[in-house]
Amino acid sequence: FDLSDVDVVERSKYDMSLKYFLDMAPEDEVINPSSLTKFRKLRLKDVNLLDMLIQKTVEIALEKEIIKSRAIIVDATHTKS
Repeated sequence: FDLSDVDVVERSKYDMSLKYFLDMAPEDEVINPSSLTKFRKLRLKDVNLLDMLIQKTVEIALEKEIIKSRAIIVDATHTKS
């Protein structure tokens, strides 16, 4: 989705697919958009941290057998995020 941090937080108030992805109950409150912006600026400026997060996500997916192959093909097409 081509959404700002504020739009993502606003949409997560009513979009049940986002709440499900975030492991939130439908009645759970969402964060303040400034918290998401602050996280992005303070934590994700370190590219190595982002790589580590992706690697850990793949490791967990392998452990839970969500991914059953050791080879992963990634579409490297650039998109807006």
